Amino acid sequence: MSANGVNSIKFFMKIGIVGLPNVGKSTLFKALTRIQVDISNYPFCTIEPNIGIVEVPDRRVDRLAEMFSSRKKIYATTEFVDIAGLVAGASQGEGLGNKFLSHIREVDAIVQVVRAFENEKIIHTQSKISPLDDIAVINTELLLADAETIEKKLSSIEREAKRGDKTALKTQPIAQKLKDLIDQGDFNQAHRFSRSLSPEDFELIQDFHLLCFKPTLYLFNATSEKSLPAPEELKSKQIDNWLSLNIKNEEDILSLSDEEKVLLELKSELDQLIISSYKMLSLINFLTAGETETRSWTIPKNSTAPRAGRAIHGDFEKKFICAEIIAYDKLMEAGSKTKAKELGWLRTEGKSYIVQDGDVIEFRV
Repeated sequence: MSANGVNSIKFFMKIGIVGLPNVGKSTLFKALTRIQVDISNYPFCTIEPNIGIVEVPDRRVDRLAEMFSSRKKIYATTEFVDIAGLVAGASQGEGLGNKFLSHIREVDAIVQVVRAFENEKIIHTQSKISPLDDIAVINTELLLADAETIEKKLSSIEREAKRGDKTALKTQPIAQKLKDLIDQGDFNQAHRFSRSLSPEDFELIQDFHLLCFKPTLYLFNATSEKSLPAPEELKSKQIDNWLSLNIKNEEDILSLSDEEKVLLELKSELDQLIISSYKMLSLINFLTAGETETRSWTIPKNSTAPRAGRAIHGDFEKKFICAEIIAYDKLMEAGSKTKAKELGWLRTEGKSYIVQDGDVIEFRV
């Protein structure tokens, strides 16, 4: 059965673009998606979220397509969501308040855009340009919303624990520790704690749907490296997952032809942002390749071979027999599938095989 099943199961994950008003969120969304959106110079010009599908750059797809002379290349994709700007007091209803926070709850990861440029013509809701202060405003509002949520959850869990409920008794100390960290006002520390839990322990609190659960990439919208916070400042705030980007430049590059980009020696840096954002989602990609198409398929980490097959077609999981697999690097080293077979690098795996990122797979069903 081919890898072109019409009954494939889509696996879209959403990345929310958040931040204070007028920091470049919608301009970034426009550059990422090529979708025209309102980027007017006033707070809350974005109200309802803008949503766009973005291809994830993958050199493996390009090289496999060359090897197999594929007529088509299909990359993995993810959704970016441009969410309205948040202001201090949002957790109490300021600005778009709870509406904004509800939109963030619906995404799987966050790209927090932070203003690190000076421009008197562009309104800033804060009294001065201070990237770390802006981050503190956003994270404080997220934590205040989480504090209200976990207060209610913990109260309910405590009642269940007093009645001897076994699940509640297991959940209570984890929830209490998480509440203590949230009350301390450290978003990054609360996030780290949630990520440090075993899968079994995290499952106990997963339905809390806290904002601090969401992996976050801090994107500094900067015109030069001089405007970025010092490395020691970032380290002191436990901010280690960050990038810088001149978002206005990315918008300008959109309007240029390939020839003009070469002449002006301009190159987009959006690929790094897309890849870094995608990596936060705890997903991997396997690949299929042939004359018809080379394609990257998205699956959760630790998926078995039948579960991976589901990404192509529902029947691939139900009717799975085996899978012929080779790691992408080994296939490149061999130079062809025929040579890989001769070298014994092409393996046949069964239902219990855990698919690895970059596996090139042909399913037998």
